[in-house]
Amino acid sequence: MANMLHGSARTTPRIRAERQRSQEKTGALARRYGLSRTTVIKWRSRTTTADAPMGPTKPKSKVLSPAEVAVIVELRRRTLLPLDDMLGCLRQSISNLQAGQSAKGG
Repeated sequence: MANMLHGSARTTPRIRAERQRSQEKTGALARRYGLSRTTVIKWRSRTTTADAPMGPTKPKSKVLSPAEVAVIVELRRRTLLPLDDMLGCLRQSISNLQAGQSAKGG
């Protein structure tokens, strides 16, 4: 997955490397690539051209207990059911799975 870009990435690792090596002024690079000066500074200070990981380091549900999450994951892994079908199967046995409620607690 090293070749995958972050969903909001506007440049590729090759262009990032060019910016890191460039002796051009920060403002000139920002104008040339259509980026903010802070973005150019950020990429120049990094030692890699890979995207930084996004999201929490240890994601957890705000609605489900760890045991409930483990049951859901294992059932999905074994059955390979679509998510809608999983929801239908599990709604009766896991009370926190309400219609319209996402795993983020919305």
